Amino acid sequence: MPEFRNQTISYLTSKFREIGIRPVSKHGQNFLIDMNLLDLLVRSADIQKDDVVLEIGTGTGTLSTRMAAQAGHLVTVEIDPHMATFALEELDDFENVTLLSFDALRNKNSFRPEMIETIREKMAEIGTDHFKLAANLPYNVATPIISNLLRTEITPKSMTVTIQKELAERIVAPPNTKDYSALSVWIQSQCRCEIVRIMPPSVFWPAPKVHSAILQIDIEPERRAAIPDLEFFHEFNRSLFFHRRKFLRSVLHSAFKGRLEKAEVDQVMEQGGLEASSRSESFAVEEILAMSELFRQRLMEKEV
Repeated sequence: MPEFRNQTISYLTSKFREIGIRPVSKHGQNFLIDMNLLDLLVRSADIQKDDVVLEIGTGTGTLSTRMAAQAGHLVTVEIDPHMATFALEELDDFENVTLLSFDALRNKNSFRPEMIETIREKMAEIGTDHFKLAANLPYNVATPIISNLLRTEITPKSMTVTIQKELAERIVAPPNTKDYSALSVWIQSQCRCEIVRIMPPSVFWPAPKVHSAILQIDIEPERRAAIPDLEFFHEFNRSLFFHRRKFLRSVLHSAFKGRLEKAEVDQVMEQGGLEASSRSESFAVEEILAMSELFRQRLMEKEV
C-alpha cells in the first residue's frame, strides 16, 4: 500500500497561499481533513482492480490518490481549473487517472456527454461492465448528481458519497415522515441505501454550517429491470410529491390534466383501491410503483 499524504489544515492553508488560491464556496469546496473518515469512504466503496471509478469534485486530489491506487481506472471531474491544476500534481504518479476539468452537469437534468463517453471508453479499455461513483460531492449539486445517475444509459454499480446529512436522511426516509419525498422513492425503488457515518462540521476545512454523512447506495439491477418505464415512473413520482400535502385525488387530477379526464383518473384510483383522501407521503415505494404502472397502462390503452 503506498504512503499517502495527510490533508491537514496547516498543509492546505500553506499550499493554497503558495499557489495563490482559496476555497470557493459556490463550488462547495470543503475539504475532508479527517483521514480516518476518508479511508472509511474508500473502504465502503470496496474499490477493486476491475472497477472504473467516477469521482465528481476532485478537490485537492487526496481522495483521488487513494482510489486510484485501488481502481482499474479513475475518472475524476473538477469544475475549478485552479483546483484541477493542484490535483494534477498530486496525481502525477498515476497512469490510470483521467482528470476532466469542467462542470459534470450539462444542466440540472443531465450530465456532460464527454464525461459519460469517457466512462464508457475506460470501461471498454479495462474490460468491465460497470463503474462506481465514489466522491465527496459538492453539496450544491449532490441531488442532481445522485438522481441523474439513475437516468443515464450506463448506471453505476454503487454510489459511495459524502453529502449533507439532511440529504442523506431524505434519501433513506421511510413513508409517513417529513423527510420522505420523491427523491426517497426514486432512489429506494432501485437501490439499497444506508447511512454509514454521520460527520460533524469540524472534520472539514473550511467547516460547513451543517453536518455531513457518508451514504452507501447499492443499485439493484433486478429492481430496476422490474420497472417497465423508468422515465414515466420518474415523472409520475415527481408529480405525486409536487403538492405532498394535498389529497391524492386532487394531485392525480393535476398530474394527468390534458391526458386523462377526471372520471378516468377516478376509475384508475378505484381499480387500484386508492383512497381519494390519502396523501402521497403515506404510500410505500412498492405502492407508488404499482400506482404508476396502473396509470401508465391506462394511458397506453387510450393511445391504441
